[in-house]
Amino acid sequence: MTLSKADFPYIKWSLLAFVLALVCGSAALAISGSYVSRAQQQQKSAQHQLSEAQRQLGAERSRLAVAQNDQKNMATYAQEYAALLDRKIIGSDQRLDWIEGLDKIRKQNRVLDYKYSISPQQPYTPPLLVDSGNFDLNRSAMNLHFDLLHEEQLMNFFDALRTDVEGLFILDRCALARNVAAPENSAAPQLTAECSGGWLTLQSRSAK
Repeated sequence: MTLSKADFPYIKWSLLAFVLALVCGSAALAISGSYVSRAQQQQKSAQHQLSEAQRQLGAERSRLAVAQNDQKNMATYAQEYAALLDRKIIGSDQRLDWIEGLDKIRKQNRVLDYKYSISPQQPYTPPLLVDSGNFDLNRSAMNLHFDLLHEEQLMNFFDALRTDVEGLFILDRCALARNVAAPENSAAPQLTAECSGGWLTLQSRSAK
């Protein structure tokens, strides 16, 4: 189909409408493209903010869990510390309490007789490495000599020492010997025992 100048007045409005439609379509495509790009950027920003919020939430939860665990541990340590104070294991050596406790056991007649000596307190390093924190570990060595009717008396004595006397006594060794001069089945001592150990105490370094 061939168009001439004479046909232009009849199609100019259609042509103008077509050009306007083309311009509007191009503008719409450009605007929509810009909108899509901006929406994608906003989506990325929102995802980044969400990831950051989740990371911070995770960190807060972790700190909360640590704080709760520390609080639980502190409560446990406080109970253990109070128990050590009650048993007079924390502080200076409780020599008077030990002597009174030993005399109390003597009155219970758990053994025929015994003698003891307690050495001055000395710093103590246990055979196995122990983390004592802010406390120094000290030991007051004690040696004991027993007159016994039988071995069970010795066991009864140390059971009483553990339960009836405030403090922490660690037994190192005991050596038993038969009293050959004693008549059998008599009230005379049938055995003698030599035992050694020590009273352990904890002393806070900050209290010095």
